[in-house]
Amino acid sequence: MSTNESQEAVNWLNHDEERAWRSYRRMVLAVQAATARDLADVGLSEPDYEVLSTLSELPGRTSTLRAQAAKMHWSRSRLSRHATRMEARGLLRREPDPADGRSCFLVLTDHGMQTLETAAPAHLASVRRHFVDRLTPEDLRALERVADKLRDDDD
Repeated sequence: MSTNESQEAVNWLNHDEERAWRSYRRMVLAVQAATARDLADVGLSEPDYEVLSTLSELPGRTSTLRAQAAKMHWSRSRLSRHATRMEARGLLRREPDPADGRSCFLVLTDHGMQTLETAAPAHLASVRRHFVDRLTPEDLRALERVADKLRDDDD
């Protein structure tokens, strides 16, 4: 297939579609960078906060590695390496999963819960400053509708 033929087969974005896509990407990157910077000021990364906050909401402050990896859209090996770093900082501990010898439970420690409770007010202020307070209630509802259309079905 010639270069010309392969280019003709591509369903290129029109001007409005490309502008919307680029605006979306810039928005996501800007908000994530700003909130990540603010989390770093309190000693956490975005993935740290995601793991801690998720575990804090679950019975026994516990999740399987598999379920947490699926929630974060990470591979189990990537989350396992991250959990190792969090475990070294005392934020969580691992316990064997008797139902699956290849997996484990991630358990939020008291220190991890205290770290989350300390970081949460700053994180929420960051989310407000870089996202919520810049939008009207109508903007937030519209964004939620769009996000619901784009989100994976298994969330």
